[in-house]
Amino acid sequence: MMQDTIAAVSTGLLEGGIGMIRVSGEDAVAVCDRIYKGKKPLSQVESHTISYGHIYDGEELIDEVMVSVMRAPRTYTREDVVEINCHGSVYLLKRVLSLVLKSGARPAEPGEFTKRAFLNGRLDLSQAESVMDLISSENELSMKNSLRQLEGYLKKTVTGLREKLLFEIAFIESALDDPEHISLEGYPEKLRGVTDEIIQTLDGLIAGARDGSYIKNGIKTVIVGKPNVGKSSLLNVLAKRERAIVTDIPGTTRDTLEENISFGEFSLRVVDTAGIRKTTDVIEQIGVQKAISSIEEADLILYVVDTSVPLEEEDYQIMKKIRDLPVIVLLNKSDLLAKVSEEDISSHLPKKTVISVSAAEHDGMEELKEEIRTMFFKGDIISGDGMMITNERHTYALQQARASLGKVTESIANGMPEDFYSIDLMDAYESLGHIIGESVDDDLVNEIFAKFCMGK
Repeated sequence: MMQDTIAAVSTGLLEGGIGMIRVSGEDAVAVCDRIYKGKKPLSQVESHTISYGHIYDGEELIDEVMVSVMRAPRTYTREDVVEINCHGSVYLLKRVLSLVLKSGARPAEPGEFTKRAFLNGRLDLSQAESVMDLISSENELSMKNSLRQLEGYLKKTVTGLREKLLFEIAFIESALDDPEHISLEGYPEKLRGVTDEIIQTLDGLIAGARDGSYIKNGIKTVIVGKPNVGKSSLLNVLAKRERAIVTDIPGTTRDTLEENISFGEFSLRVVDTAGIRKTTDVIEQIGVQKAISSIEEADLILYVVDTSVPLEEEDYQIMKKIRDLPVIVLLNKSDLLAKVSEEDISSHLPKKTVISVSAAEHDGMEELKEEIRTMFFKGDIISGDGMMITNERHTYALQQARASLGKVTESIANGMPEDFYSIDLMDAYESLGHIIGESVDDDLVNEIFAKFCMGK
């Protein structure tokens, strides 16, 4: 299949000003020349140039186009690549793609262009995966993190660690094969220093994986409180649209409502819940139970309190449930006469941030954003200088490598023979290889690229 010439619409099948069809493979130029007419054939134009012309179906004019020709190996796939830029009608894109396929190409599979870039050595597997992360990024931090990975930051780190491991493996094997000329005297102490250094790096990457999850997937944020305190109004303010029904009738929200909200640098996965109270309404009881379950799964809880009425038993029960969790307390309706103070809350929820807001007036939202930013992200993440692990597959491989090196240090402490070190060092070396694609089987590669969008 790597010998085939492939083609796909790479700009998505949506109406727009311009649409692009990408063609890659040994016959990419010849395939496109069969339907293109311009000042000269594409086979005669210089690489990395754009040519003006028209697409024809036989004698029928189909569209006026700009065509980019890029010859191997200086292309995304390291194959010949042609990109036909035509007008963005969905019908037109399908028509031109159909002509390309009739002229000798076959439809590309999801992610096949990037898969070829990986198989042809232009990208390692971590960089290839970052391409899809970049496409699907929903905030600035996710975009920056994906770009750093695409630039090879993770590849460079992992490759450096593997080189250190390989040196030690080769030294041990050489010493065991030629003990007369290579001494292992004092070597365990030296190896312990090397493994400790690598373990420290791995621990840092693994610890950052939680931050990476927040960056990539958003912070799961659950809004809780009694009925009619302004939870749904807060969701609408954060979403900047009427996402939830708002009335003066308590118990309007019967189920959980979810909304992805971007704060620019980072994202929240906000869940609005039913008001927590005792009720005889069977449907509302289900909603209350869902609200309680959502609390247990949350990364962050926004506890909304109506300051225009005194605290009630439901408030005390809610505060008891969330006391030991990451919470920001929002004293809502700050535009009305306050009957609840920050001190009233702090006596039940010590050391929790309390912010006065007004969902009706949209007050306090910037302060809320800044507090979340401070709670979840360190300075190097916000500045874009750090890179977080956002891929579960990468995290697992790092954990496996860390476990193998833990066995090495244990063997050193127990005075085990040097060949024991070599086995576990090699396991760590191979685990790290899974991240960059040096030790992965075809099934895993196919599974990874099957998740990509069409045309990329």
